[in-house]
Amino acid sequence: MGLLNKLKRTSRRRAVVVGLDGVPYTLLRDLINRGRIPNMASIFERGYFGQMSVCIPEISSVSWSSFMTGTQSGEHGIFGFMDLQPGTYKMYFPNFTHLKAPTLWEDLSTRGKKTVVINMPATYPAREINGVLISGFVAIDINKAVYPASLVPRLNGLSYRIDVDTMKARQDHDFLIRDLDATLEGRKQAADFLWNEIDWDLFIVVITGTDRLMHFVWDAYEDEAHPYHQAFLDYFKKVDGFVGRLYDRFTSLDGSNDKRDQFYMLSDHGFTGIKTEVYLNQWLKKNGYLKFGKDQPETIMDIGPGSTAFAMDPSRLYVNLKEKYPLGTVDSKDYESVRQELKAGLEGLTFEDGNNIVNKIYFKEELYKGPCVEQAPDLVILSHHGYDLKGKVNSTAVFDRTVLQGMHTQDDAFFYSSNGTQCDSIFDAKGMILKSLS
Repeated sequence: MGLLNKLKRTSRRRAVVVGLDGVPYTLLRDLINRGRIPNMASIFERGYFGQMSVCIPEISSVSWSSFMTGTQSGEHGIFGFMDLQPGTYKMYFPNFTHLKAPTLWEDLSTRGKKTVVINMPATYPAREINGVLISGFVAIDINKAVYPASLVPRLNGLSYRIDVDTMKARQDHDFLIRDLDATLEGRKQAADFLWNEIDWDLFIVVITGTDRLMHFVWDAYEDEAHPYHQAFLDYFKKVDGFVGRLYDRFTSLDGSNDKRDQFYMLSDHGFTGIKTEVYLNQWLKKNGYLKFGKDQPETIMDIGPGSTAFAMDPSRLYVNLKEKYPLGTVDSKDYESVRQELKAGLEGLTFEDGNNIVNKIYFKEELYKGPCVEQAPDLVILSHHGYDLKGKVNSTAVFDRTVLQGMHTQDDAFFYSSNGTQCDSIFDAKGMILKSLS
């Protein structure tokens, strides 16, 4: 690096953000106590490390959108992995073009600051940035997932991949472990290359393999006799090595010191094991609130006349209002009583173990504000740990299981800051990072 570039780098503040998708605070604490992640153990001793709450529903597309904008869904416009086109039952997959609030790096760009973003979920298709953006889940075409596009050949040469093959991984866990390793290696190669290539002010990299591992083999973490227990621990050791490498490079930056340059880590939600999946649309159907237009519905677009309410993944309920939906049946004057009735019914829902499913039910006005509130679900359910709420329509039972072993939690994400600043909510992280770069 020439003298001019060295002087440029030492004259301004910089920050690094490492995202570990889905990683719970409690899991990290356990792995630290067992000596499994020595790099993170050492890093966390040098700053603030604690639990952080996230959005409701606690899913990646919403949570990372909330992180990058510092706003909730009523302002940024993303309510789930799938959303409804206004005034219809037609579902669409919200992407980066639907995000209504400015991102962390867009705000920094107005100050002339440059950002590298690697594998950030909910940023596809990639759009122009003062720096580099490589979109994460769900990006379907690498050519549309990278800005500037001129970097695509280099990333291909580094064997960079956007995500593991989740369809194959759910059936073949040997493949899952191999694919996780290969994907992490590509992430490392991209981070090494862009660290040196770009004169950045903010460097963000997200590891999503942690989420995939825990969805498919969370039980391997809990059970030492599980055939993939060691593979689970080994993957976290590899992630720990990657984090340690980034931290070492961060602390060796020209002129770096703890008061100016900041190192952050966080997750977008926590994780826990699944006792049962809970199919909300089947509960609505069994209790007379939902009807379908055909015997074997495939999506909520197959809703039929006479429906009072319907559910969308993972925990969102919509009242079928007359003035809002084509087959609406509920008058506006009855809206509040219908919401109260649905809430009361679901609060009484119990599993075969005798435990209540619901932790808390929120009305939309308790969670959302802003220009996008009209798109919001009318009720959002926060379940107790272990009860995985789903919007699946083609189930014949309220309770059942699939191959998934782990589910998201809202209250056990983590946050770390090298400057010792506490962050209790993912909505506050953006402002904290901006402040440290001012």
